[in-house]
Amino acid sequence: SIHDNKIKPVQHCFPLQNELKWISECSLLLTLNDLHHARVYNNSVCMQKHMHGSAFGCLRVVYLRASFSLDSLSECLSSGPQVQWLLDNYETAEGVSLPRSTLYCHYLLHCQEQKLEPVNAASFGKLIRSVFMGLRTRRLGTRGNSKYHYYGLRIKASSSLLRLMEDQQHLAMRQQPFSQKQRWTQTLSFLSFSVSHSGSCVSHTQVQQYQQFLDASRALPEFPDVDLQDRALPEGIELEHLKSFQLLYREHCEAILDVMVNLQFPLVETLWKTFWRFSESQAGDSTTLAVHDESEKRLPKSCLVLLCKYGPVLRWSRDCDNTLYQGLVEMLIPDVLRPIPSALTQAIRNFAKSLESWLTNAMMNIPEEMVRVKVTSASAFAQTLRRYTSLNHLAQAARAVLQNTAQINQMLSDLNRVDFANVQEQASWVCRCEDRVVQRLEQDFKLTLQQQNSLEQWAAWLDGVVSQVLKPYQSSTAFPKAAKLFLLKWSFYSSMVIRDLTLRSAASFGSFHLIRLLYDEYMYYLIEHRVAQAKGETPIAVMGEVQTHSDTEFFT
Repeated sequence: SIHDNKIKPVQHCFPLQNELKWISECSLLLTLNDLHHARVYNNSVCMQKHMHGSAFGCLRVVYLRASFSLDSLSECLSSGPQVQWLLDNYETAEGVSLPRSTLYCHYLLHCQEQKLEPVNAASFGKLIRSVFMGLRTRRLGTRGNSKYHYYGLRIKASSSLLRLMEDQQHLAMRQQPFSQKQRWTQTLSFLSFSVSHSGSCVSHTQVQQYQQFLDASRALPEFPDVDLQDRALPEGIELEHLKSFQLLYREHCEAILDVMVNLQFPLVETLWKTFWRFSESQAGDSTTLAVHDESEKRLPKSCLVLLCKYGPVLRWSRDCDNTLYQGLVEMLIPDVLRPIPSALTQAIRNFAKSLESWLTNAMMNIPEEMVRVKVTSASAFAQTLRRYTSLNHLAQAARAVLQNTAQINQMLSDLNRVDFANVQEQASWVCRCEDRVVQRLEQDFKLTLQQQNSLEQWAAWLDGVVSQVLKPYQSSTAFPKAAKLFLLKWSFYSSMVIRDLTLRSAASFGSFHLIRLLYDEYMYYLIEHRVAQAKGETPIAVMGEVQTHSDTEFFT
C-alpha cells in the first residue's frame, strides 16, 4: 500500500519477498525488497538500483503502476529485453519528436529479427511511457498529413537506426519536389526476415535501390466520421467506444502505410493480427485478453465484436480500406508504364497472393460480417496489384518491339494486308460501331505505328480514343455503362483483327499479339479510372463493387 508517497516494505505485501528477481540484459538485479527504496511520481513508482562495482556502473530505472500485483510484475519481467532495446536505441531530449508509428515499426522489425512475439501498438505505447517518464504525445503535421508523435524522444546517435533513417531521408529528398521533402520523417530498420517470408520480403539493399520507383511522398488522407444515419448504437456500445474504434483504426492504417512504403510486406500480417487481437492460444475460443493489454483498455474486445456487426461501422471500414488500398497502389506503382525491377514486381505479386489468407487468418473469431467486408476490399486490392504488375510487364516487353524499326515495318506490311472492310462487316453485327469511327481509328493506328512513336505516345493516343468515344456521355448517369460497353467492343474488334492476321500467317503475328494484350490491358486501366472518376470513387472501390453488392445485407 502507498500512503503519503511512502511504500511499505514489500514483505508486507507478498510472501515471495526475496525469491522473485528481475534479471535484465545488463545483469542488473532488482529484488522485491528494493521496493521500499522507491519514490512515487504521479501514480507511478520509480525503482532505482545502483550497481556498485559493476562493469556497467549504470542506473536501471523501471516504472510500475502504484498498485502492485504479481500480474503487473510478471508483465514487467517479460518486457526486460524490449526495455533494454528501447534504452539502447532511444533517449529523451528537448524540442524533438518521433512519429509513434515509426517507433512501432522499428519494434516490429526488431521482434522479427530476434524471433520474438510482438505486443500490439497500444501495449507498446504503454511500455514506452513506462521507460521514458514524462513523454508526451502530439499530433504534428499539416491537415491530411498529420501523425501522432512522441514529443521529447529521439534516436540515439550511437544507434544503427539513425544511419538507416538518414539513408532513407536522403533517398526521399532526392526523388521528391522541395515542397514534399518534409513529409519523409518515418523510416524502418531494414532487417532480414525469416526464410518463410523470403518470397515477399525485400532486403535492406534492395529497398534502397527500389525507393526511386515508389511514390513515397503519399500521405494517408483524413478519414471521415462514421455516418450513423440516425441509427441507434448497439446495446452495450457508447459513443466513446465508437470514437476509440475510429482512432485505433486510423493508427492501424497509418502503421500499414509505414511498413508498405518501406516494402516490408510480411509485417502487414503482423499488424492485422495485432489490431484484431489475434492469438494462437485464442484460436477456436473467445477467451478475454490480458487485463494489462492497452488496446483492451481503450476498446474492449467485446465492444470491438459488437461494432463489427454494426452497419455504419461496416460501411465506414470499407470506405477507409478503399482509401488506404488506393493510396498503397499509387505508392507502389505510381506509373504503370515505367519500368520496374523484376524482383520488386515479383515481391509485390507474392504479397498480393498472400493478402487474403493473411487477413482471414488474422480475423479469426471476428464476426463474419466484418470479415466479408474486409476481404472484399483486400481482394480488390490484390487483384489490382496483380493486374498493374502484369500491365507493367507487358509494357516493358512491348517497348522493345516499338523501338525495333524492322519489326515495325513488318507490322505495317502485314497490317496493310488485313481486309478491314470484312472485319468491320463481321464486327458491326455484334459491336454496332459506326463505320466512320472505325475507319478513323484504323487510319490513326497505322499512322502512329508508321511514326514509330514511343510507348508513352501510344498511351496518349489510347487515352485520346477513350476521351473521344465517351465524350457524349460525360456528366451522364449512363457513363459507367457506356464505358464498359466500349471496353467490350474494343476487345471484340481487336480480336477480329488478330484473327485475320492469324489466318494470313502474318510474320509479325507475335508482335501484334503482344501489342494487342498491352493495349487491351491499358484500355481496361483507362476505363477503370474514368468510371471511378465519374462515380466519385476510387478505382479500388469500383473493382470491389461486384462483391459488395452481394454483401449489402450486412450494412443494414
